[in-house]
Amino acid sequence: MTGRTTAGGAGLEECRVDAVDVHAFEVPTDGPDGREQDGTLDWDSTTMVLVRVHAGGRSGLGYTYGDVSVASFVTSELAPMLQGQDVTAPPALWHRMGARIRNAGRPGVGAMAVSAVDVALWDLKSRLLDLPLIRVLPAYHDRVPVYGSGGFTNYPLDRLTEQLAGWVAQDISRVKLKTSREPERDPQRLTAVRKAIGDEPEIFTDANGALARKEALYWARRFHEEWDVRWLEEPVSSADLEGLRMLRDRGPARLEIAAGEYAFTPQDFVNLVEPPAVDCLQADVTRCGGITGVLEVAGLSATRHLDLSAHCAPALSAHAFCAVRRLRHLEYFHDHVRVEHLLFDGTLSPDGGTLRPDPGRPGLGLEVKWADAEPFRVYGARPA
Repeated sequence: MTGRTTAGGAGLEECRVDAVDVHAFEVPTDGPDGREQDGTLDWDSTTMVLVRVHAGGRSGLGYTYGDVSVASFVTSELAPMLQGQDVTAPPALWHRMGARIRNAGRPGVGAMAVSAVDVALWDLKSRLLDLPLIRVLPAYHDRVPVYGSGGFTNYPLDRLTEQLAGWVAQDISRVKLKTSREPERDPQRLTAVRKAIGDEPEIFTDANGALARKEALYWARRFHEEWDVRWLEEPVSSADLEGLRMLRDRGPARLEIAAGEYAFTPQDFVNLVEPPAVDCLQADVTRCGGITGVLEVAGLSATRHLDLSAHCAPALSAHAFCAVRRLRHLEYFHDHVRVEHLLFDGTLSPDGGTLRPDPGRPGLGLEVKWADAEPFRVYGARPA
């Protein structure tokens, strides 16, 4: 790395952050009557908080999905400390950011803010080296298998089956639907999905923590026995570690229990695996501390002999999870796919059931479509 020059001619080791800008965009959902539902939540929009870090004549971008307050958090807590910092070692700055937000609030909004900035720093470093991010990370893979995810509980049956069958038609062999808002409706929904996609594709389900323990065990057995469901995500709240362990131990052997999307700190992941509460661990690059956070979780999953699955944000996760040795797959989530295609050039589309980072584009390979994004802005100002 020593002696490598940037576009402006300065050595990479001399590059320091000279500016940070923060933006947020709120994109309405395209669900029935403008709303979407899962087992425990009802929403009408998805907000992306976008961070750009500048140094050496280049800009790196990162983002998270959350409330607009995450943008304010980056502006007030993280942007000032980044000014003048060396961009060559994102993990060092990740550690400093973690210390900075200790009293401001590390889990939740704080972790999401750090995640967005950390991704931007990795993207910036890669662009300064004129390399795709996958070549800067310690990659084990050159592509990531995906599963189609959506199937919201308020979708009518025709839209539900059309969406999931559409993914299967694109050679995506695993599809997920939301369940458990009204459990009595799930048999009809699952029967329709199985008929629409055929016997071979795998059906995943996600209760989003809607069920009580014994109720979840009942549905776990029915899901598996009647519709050959292979994945039950957050059957109970992810905070109910004892309940997750009960389901993992007493549920059908071929039905995997999954959780981890709401793990913000390394200790959150430790709590899920010691003793094991899941069959497959999940991590969200936009919540768990960004790419540096994913690398830490990847080490934990490998030492505990557990696969790691990427939760959402496919435009980021496709690069980050190539560096996960025990990689399982990536959630190709309907809402995030819509938002990323709307706001960026350079997003990836599934090919043969996988996302493969473009080796010909530096960094994440993403460029903001500012004109398209502007109507959805709720924070910040469009760059000149």
